[in-house]
Amino acid sequence: MTRAAHEVNFDGLVGPTHNFAGLSYGNRASMAHGGTVSSPREAALQGLAKMKFLADLGLKQAVLPPHERPHIPTLRRLGFSGSDADVLAKVRREDPVLLAALCSSSSMWAANAATVSPAPDTSDGRCHFTAANLVSLFHRSLETATTGAALRAIFHDDTRFAHHDALPATAHLSDEGAANHTRLCARHGEPGIELFTFGRIASGAAAPLPRRYPARQSREASQAVARLHGLDPGRTVFVQQNAAAIDAGAFHNDVVAVGNEGVLLCHELAFADRPRALADVRRAFEGACGRELEIVEVPDDVVPLDDAVSSYLFNSQLVTLPNGAMALIAPAECREHPRVRPFLEHLIARAGAIRVMHYVDVRQSMQNGGGPACLRLRVVLTEDQLPAIRQGVLLDVALHARLKLWIERRYRDGLSADDLADPQLLDESRSALDELTVILGLGSLYDFQRA
Repeated sequence: MTRAAHEVNFDGLVGPTHNFAGLSYGNRASMAHGGTVSSPREAALQGLAKMKFLADLGLKQAVLPPHERPHIPTLRRLGFSGSDADVLAKVRREDPVLLAALCSSSSMWAANAATVSPAPDTSDGRCHFTAANLVSLFHRSLETATTGAALRAIFHDDTRFAHHDALPATAHLSDEGAANHTRLCARHGEPGIELFTFGRIASGAAAPLPRRYPARQSREASQAVARLHGLDPGRTVFVQQNAAAIDAGAFHNDVVAVGNEGVLLCHELAFADRPRALADVRRAFEGACGRELEIVEVPDDVVPLDDAVSSYLFNSQLVTLPNGAMALIAPAECREHPRVRPFLEHLIARAGAIRVMHYVDVRQSMQNGGGPACLRLRVVLTEDQLPAIRQGVLLDVALHARLKLWIERRYRDGLSADDLADPQLLDESRSALDELTVILGLGSLYDFQRA
């Protein structure tokens, strides 16, 4: 059944403590820039500019709030005591890596916030959300509770939306959210297929495992999310990520593949057992959607895997414009790359569905390991669901202007590791987030607001 629907991009606002701590093992950009000075203000303004750019293209755009950082409640759980200033001083002295983890602004990468299955795909006709447990990295695992609270606050109508608790926090059920999940369909309002890509099977390997970096997503986690969301097994596909891609730095599948409606753009080395994986996806799509899937594979001899990862070519956003044309929203680094740019020019020139190319500057995010697609969570909402969400998060001219002024007034221009224990930074962050929840109409979302 066809239903009028919109795909809404929910971008994570970059938080006031955005810093380069190099915490994400397996993420080459994060590790390469660890210890350098960041600019929270520039990062937040770049992310906001990207949101406005997509909104100006006629797409539906919304924002997700950053998380409270540094997160003092977690430090107290770990045995640090005294005033907030005392806690920060002690952890800086005893464990600066822990301090960096508790100051991470990694919730900005909303592609890891949750897995979302829209109403046309689910058995009960509701849009389903499962917040990711992110157990593979300590600093990211701290995001789950606030992410769940924010999603419940925004998508608050239980008759239209279903929220599931994050999966148990174990390696067996390691879940990285939508970064390893792709929905393909004829049109957003029609039933489609949901493609889950995993890095390993917790109960045993079915394909070679990476040797250099860990595989984060387990097949068991993907299968559990599919069950919770009430997905049709005939329209659900599970494929394993290529170990070579993970070892090259593709810590999530969205670093080597991106899909939208009837198009899957992927690197030749994205999937293990590539012929079978693509055949399974094609078969499921054609059976569910009654049309042919356009698969665009990028050969390794055209764009080597290392170039794909360093440029974040596949971490572009692939979107459908209001006129029906598809556009690729790529990081500016792709325009500057001697092999990636010619490929993209060829991609647009060919007679395929992708007709439009845009580049965006999100360098602060890129230097910390996330491109345009990392910064957003895709949520397909039907015409009756869109008015049922908290309207204050939907980006328009007024909200953009208000957020821009908020960032310019509240965010520091530079932040180093030495600044993370500054009690004033904690006060600045809390004050900024307190104001933000009023701007977005989300109520008391954070621990400090409920204390």
